[in-house]
Amino acid sequence: MVKDMTEGNIFRHLAGYTVPLILGNLFQLTYNAVDSIIVGRFIGKEALAAVGTSSPVMNIIILGISGICIGSSVLMSSFFGGKQEDMVKKEMATTAVFGVYFSLIVVAVGMAVTRPLLRALYVPEEILDTACAYLRIIFLGAPFTFFYNAVASALKSVGDSKTPLKFLAFCSVLNGVLDVIFIGYLHFGIICSAVTTVVAEALSAILCILYVYRKIPLLQLAPGEFKVDRGLLRQTLQYGSVTALQQSCQPVGKLLIQGAVNPMGVDVMAAFNAVNKIDAYAFTPEQSISNAITTFVAQNSGAGEEERIRKGFGTGMMMEFGYWILICGTILLLRGPLMRLFVGGEAEDIVALGSEYLGIMAFFYLFPGFTNGMQGYFRGRKHMKMTLFGTFIQTSLRVVFVYVLTPVIGLSGVAFACAVGWALMLAVEVPYYFYITRAGNHRPLGRDSAVR
Repeated sequence: MVKDMTEGNIFRHLAGYTVPLILGNLFQLTYNAVDSIIVGRFIGKEALAAVGTSSPVMNIIILGISGICIGSSVLMSSFFGGKQEDMVKKEMATTAVFGVYFSLIVVAVGMAVTRPLLRALYVPEEILDTACAYLRIIFLGAPFTFFYNAVASALKSVGDSKTPLKFLAFCSVLNGVLDVIFIGYLHFGIICSAVTTVVAEALSAILCILYVYRKIPLLQLAPGEFKVDRGLLRQTLQYGSVTALQQSCQPVGKLLIQGAVNPMGVDVMAAFNAVNKIDAYAFTPEQSISNAITTFVAQNSGAGEEERIRKGFGTGMMMEFGYWILICGTILLLRGPLMRLFVGGEAEDIVALGSEYLGIMAFFYLFPGFTNGMQGYFRGRKHMKMTLFGTFIQTSLRVVFVYVLTPVIGLSGVAFACAVGWALMLAVEVPYYFYITRAGNHRPLGRDSAVR
């Protein structure tokens, strides 16, 4: 259902948008988490390590694609808030046509560089062939990933965060059921987990597209409307490419960190894969609140509602803080059982490694809550370069400190390195926020600034 955030209760808008988004993102994470749990328990730690070493590469694909879609969504949100429905449609068409070519390039390049890339990450020879086969199948799913994210972003830009959740929930359950049947009972092996993930992604994309053509006239495109508007494409690439770079910084950093973890052995690799999955679940609500802030700020910028933007941002940051209190306590209480989901009872050394890491990281989850809130505000204001700069600082410092700390204190050094990066990221972003709000350099997105 289309929702205009330029009027009405602010908290209700943000919470109503955020909750379905959190659930949707958690279901998306479930694609990979279910694979890891089933692979680790039914195939073994070598297979779990192969999936884990492929995960940062997979995340680069997903976050690079979603970065482009977020850039498009910010434009659509601002046009929708400014009541420019014709521009919403033109942006939708431009993104769809561009997406066809972009996703095919991703497939071709990905298939070609898989083995050299994994070798550069020092993936052990005993799991290299398995990791290559798994990752190449994932690359084949890139077009489905793009079109799901593009249509889901379009729906979210007009205030509908519930519908993508429904389809993703169904497909996540399907993915899990197929994994249990084909891997758990029929023992088809690790390749099957990649195939079922791609099938679920394809079904998610198809269901979203069918829904738009049945229920949302604003986003429906006739065959003759699939045209690229060059002005919109420039803006989409301007904002989307910066956002894609920003989104991709984190998995690139994880690739480099994986290079520091891999020489520590298969047990540490398996523990690192498991805690990465748990971290992703912990971070997802923070990122979802950030996305709600982005849509709220963008819509209200299009309408010129400056005071409403200020109140909405403050409400969003309070939501980030409240969530941190909840997730910190949960991780501290359940870190052992969560680790055992991935490796079972016979691998207590891996459980101990992961539990120690999570016990430290639980307190540090506060930092990404605040950085995500700031990033959401900057995206809604179209200050994409600041989101890239802040993420680059955080990622660079985290990688440097991982290589300094892990030889001394092991896997826990990754947690401390993350905290250093987030703290210095805030040291840059907070002063910039006060600068643009006090100096009036936020450049609200009114009708005069729109591409025509």
